[in-house]
Amino acid sequence: MKEMPRHQRMIEGELERALIHLKAEMLPSEDYTKTLTLVERLHGLTDKTRPSTVDKNTLVVVGANLTGIILIIMHEHVGNFISSKALGFVLRPR
Repeated sequence: MKEMPRHQRMIEGELERALIHLKAEMLPSEDYTKTLTLVERLHGLTDKTRPSTVDKNTLVVVGANLTGIILIIMHEHVGNFISSKALGFVLRPR
């Protein structure tokens, strides 16, 4: 499992402390409202710092590469062999 970045651990630690403080406060107090606002802001930061899913552009590149490879293989299967220059169209991973 990948280790969580330091700033993410700090945000989650502060969020946990704020939630504990929120439980101890009386409901209609001013401190409760301030702590609740802090919890909402910290929760918003955790959502922004989560790793995103695979980029759509990456999926398009992978799909295009697979399509190109399949077309090359189908062309070779028909009997037309491909020179080494044709393989230059397939993108190399970076």
